Amino acid sequence: MATSFGTQAINSKPYLEVTELRKTFSSFEALKGITCSVGRGEFLCLLGPSGCGKTTLLRCIAGLERQSSGVIKQDGLDISNLSVEHRDFGIVFQSYALFPNLSVWDNVSYGIKSKKDNKDADLRNAEQLLEMVRLTGHLNKYPAQLSGGEQQRVALARALATSPGLLLLDEPLSALDAQVRLHLRREIKEIQKRLGVTTIMVTHDQEEAMSMADRVAVMQNGQIEQIGTPSDIYTKPNSEFVAGFIGTMNLFDGKMIDANKILLGDVALECVTDLRGNASNIKFGFRPEKVHLNQNSKKYPTNHLKVKIKDFELRGATTRVFLTSTHFSDEICVDVWTGEECISGLKAGSDINITIPPDSIVILSDKKND
Repeated sequence: MATSFGTQAINSKPYLEVTELRKTFSSFEALKGITCSVGRGEFLCLLGPSGCGKTTLLRCIAGLERQSSGVIKQDGLDISNLSVEHRDFGIVFQSYALFPNLSVWDNVSYGIKSKKDNKDADLRNAEQLLEMVRLTGHLNKYPAQLSGGEQQRVALARALATSPGLLLLDEPLSALDAQVRLHLRREIKEIQKRLGVTTIMVTHDQEEAMSMADRVAVMQNGQIEQIGTPSDIYTKPNSEFVAGFIGTMNLFDGKMIDANKILLGDVALECVTDLRGNASNIKFGFRPEKVHLNQNSKKYPTNHLKVKIKDFELRGATTRVFLTSTHFSDEICVDVWTGEECISGLKAGSDINITIPPDSIVILSDKKND
């Protein structure tokens, strides 16, 4: 079931299907009926906090853990009970797991030498991979002679050397310095697209997932909270957890007083029509960069508020401004480009006007407990 190298389009037909997967450790249920699919050639990130079950799910797909129940199919074949050696995947671990006594070439070609079929083709592929990751000048070096980024490139080339149908990445960049991570994540994405290999990566880094994945599965407490494109996950979160975990969200408790109007404290805010508008208590939010600062936007004739600046926080290219209001107790944070005229000359304690565009407000939950 090996995949030949070459660019492949993402296929709408699932290449990997996980159905009602459960995993219990003693009395702890790590996976609670996970169901998801990955298209051929797709890059899926499993994203979530520590203990959410993302690594357990990856290990079950690899056969390194045996699920308590559920089905895993790869390219139409039920692999739920296959041993690790009979599954078609390559894997890169956080710790690289290179053989310290083997050279770069011997590490990369290690899995090929034990194969009975396609050995010559895989050796040629290994040479191509080492060229892709710019390690052709290091073939005779040992892992201890390489930098962390170079070691990770060796681990990636080794995982892909046997032309697997599935590439599994278990937090592959978390042990690297920030600048090396930024560079390597682009390299991994480019190589994955060039080879067209179906890829699943585990990470707790939101920026990493959003910049690399075709789709992101946000996990919490052994379940997938939401799965979708990075854009959908960010702009259309389906729960308070997803909204708070991905980026920053101003979160509030409010009340729907109309199909397109929310009451925040004693302020009525217009929003895009919500079918759940039934005078119920709700949780809603909006992103800091969506707020217009120090102006009454002509584009949005409503949702203008007078607030007071509490504090500033310089973040390099952007500055986060913290605001308070006499109309409600919650704090609002707003992100603006550093040096923008709208914050020039302002200081803590200044009064300022803001506009919250109605189409930026996201209804997160209907709390039917009023």
